Amino acid sequence: MSEPAAASSIYDLGYRHYDGPRTGRWGTFATLYTSSVRTAFGFGRRTSSKIIPFTLAVFAFIPAFIQVGIGAITSGLDADIEFFEHEDYFGYVQIVLVLFCAAVAPELVGRDQRNRMLSLYFSRALSRVDYALARFAALTSVMLVLTLGPQALLYIGNGMAADDLSGYVADRWDLVFPILGGSILVSAMIASVGLVLASYIPRRAYATAVIVGVFVLTYTLATILMETLDTTVARYALLLSPAVWDGTIYWLFRVDAPSDDVVSDASFPGWVYFVAGVVTIAVALGLTVRRFQRIQA
Repeated sequence: MSEPAAASSIYDLGYRHYDGPRTGRWGTFATLYTSSVRTAFGFGRRTSSKIIPFTLAVFAFIPAFIQVGIGAITSGLDADIEFFEHEDYFGYVQIVLVLFCAAVAPELVGRDQRNRMLSLYFSRALSRVDYALARFAALTSVMLVLTLGPQALLYIGNGMAADDLSGYVADRWDLVFPILGGSILVSAMIASVGLVLASYIPRRAYATAVIVGVFVLTYTLATILMETLDTTVARYALLLSPAVWDGTIYWLFRVDAPSDDVVSDASFPGWVYFVAGVVTIAVALGLTVRRFQRIQA
């Protein structure tokens, strides 16, 4: 006599067919961009993930806060006090910008590789190129908070120190384009270089060290070559270093580089630095796209 069949049970796990709007490729791109910005500042994660990005962001704003304070104190006095010039501000905070990128870039592209999440991303309406571009756009936007934000605050602070904010804006309207252009180029350049390095080095600690090392060592090496070799040859090393954004900033603001600056010694026209910066961004972004096109998801 055969044994009775085992009893079966049906469980309602609550799965339902999705009937809502489907945003498609661009909606997915926008979602990834938004989540990347949140990840950069540690939103939605534990408190310790917010400490480094927010601390570095505060340091980037400190000189601008000082200028605003001076403007508030001297408001009403016949004084024109500007401790920080716009073209010099990028130099004050450049190490903060590099450290911020080194802390954030590995989180954006390295964690997905370590946790093997790329196959999940690419199974949706999101191409590999879209993934790389969304991460780059998000990191550039976040970097703009640390470049354009303090510049805007510094602009207001200088206007308050002049005791006539509206008059200051009318007289210094020509600073708006250099501020915007310089902030965008510096942000995009740091973001693109940091992102490509982090995409090829998934380990967070290694990626962070390499990003900082590349920015510091390329500038140091270019400076050493300028001081030890023939300037007409060694100056081309500057086009592969952070000196590119220094030269571009001086050019955009139409000021001469300090006599003790390697940019002054190189004697390149300002537009050369701008072109070198754009080429750096394009090459780094191209290598990042290539990485995610070829990586095994």
